[in-house]
Amino acid sequence: MRRVRPGAAASRAGAAASRGASGPPAGTVTRAAGGSSAADEAGGPATRAAGEERALTSVAAGDRYQGEEPRDLPRLWHVTLSVSGEDAPLKEVRRALEQLAHDHPFLLTSRYANDHAEIRYWEEARDLHDAAAVALRLWGEHRQTAGLPPWEIVGLEVIDRQTYHQRIAEGYGPPPATPVGAHPF
Repeated sequence: MRRVRPGAAASRAGAAASRGASGPPAGTVTRAAGGSSAADEAGGPATRAAGEERALTSVAAGDRYQGEEPRDLPRLWHVTLSVSGEDAPLKEVRRALEQLAHDHPFLLTSRYANDHAEIRYWEEARDLHDAAAVALRLWGEHRQTAGLPPWEIVGLEVIDRQTYHQRIAEGYGPPPATPVGAHPF
C-alpha cells in the first residue's frame, strides 16, 4: 500500500493535464490482468513515471545521524512547582509537605501558607518535556498518600542545571535551597 500526501496526486494530475500529458493520472499504478503492477511483472523495483508522487517515508523517533551525540542521557532539571487553593490548617499543610519530601527523595525545599505552596526539587529526566510531565503529576499522584490539600497547580518552572547555576551566579535566581525541608512563607 502506498501513502501519498492528501491532494498531491490530484494536483499533479491536474498539472499534467494542463501541460497536455496523456495517460493515467499521476500516482496511478497500472496493473496487469493478474492484479500485479507492471514493475512486479518485470521482476524489478517500481520506477516512478514523470509526475508520479513518491511514497512518504518516516524516521523512527530517536533515530539520529552517525556521529551525533546521544540525546537520551538523563540530565538534572531544577523544578519549581506552585500550587494554591482553599485555606487549609498550617499544621496539616506542613505535615503533608514533610510526608511528600519523604516520599519524593529529591525534594529540596518547600514553602507554604494557608492557601498556597511552592515546592523546589531536582528531577533527573531525559529532556524538559519528561521533567515537566513528572512535575505536573507530582501533586496529584501524592495527594492521597501524603495527605496534600486538594489544591491545583498554578505555576511550573523547569530549567536545566546550567541555567540554574547561571542565574545564581548573576544574582537574580532563587537563592540556593540550603534550609532543606518545609518552611512557612
